[in-house]
Order: sequence, then structure tokens, then C-alpha cells
Amino acid sequence: MLVGATARARVHETDELGFLDRRPLSLTLYYFPAATMEGDVDNIVKPVMDALIGIAYLDDRDVERVLVQKFEPGLAWEFIDPSRQLASALNAALPIVYIRVDDDLAWRRI
Repeated sequence: MLVGATARARVHETDELGFLDRRPLSLTLYYFPAATMEGDVDNIVKPVMDALIGIAYLDDRDVERVLVQKFEPGLAWEFIDPSRQLASALNAALPIVYIRVDDDLAWRRI
């Protein structure tokens, strides 16, 4: 699957330690389809999460929070100060799936 191969390549670019642990994580998934999406937005979450097992996390049970949004062509939207990776995705040919896995649990009330 393209998601797994791309994620694996990105991990090799950014991860010097090269190991995974069982920390709680959050996942952000932005989908930029080339045309109006036929199915429901939730239909892309499970395949993407499964593709990241063993690459971004040991088990998808470690993901406590998922934020998913689609950005269909023709609709007005704007990102204020996007990250370098998100800006790169925004300039790529569609369709694009932007994925961020994060261990920042600031959203939790600990």
C-alpha cells in the first residue's frame, strides 16, 4: 500500500532511533481528493491506520484520538501557517493524504 511505503520512507528520514513503543498517540488525517469524494470520510481511516502498524506505532490500539477531515476541490479553505510537511502536501498533485502521528497529549486533562 502506498500509505505504508510513504510512511516508512518518512520515518527513515526523520527517526534516528528507529524503535516503537506503546505510548498513547493521536493521529491527524487530512484527505485532499482530486474530485468530489464518492464514499464517506470515515472509510479512509481504518485502511490508513492499519497501514501504519509497525511503522508509526506497534498497534493501532495505541491511538487514542483521531482527527480526520476532507478538503474537496471547489470548496474554500485555508491553512494558517502550515507545517513544512503540510505545505509540501498542499503543493502536490491530488489526491493526497496528509498524516501526522503525535505523542503530544496536551488535549488530555491529566
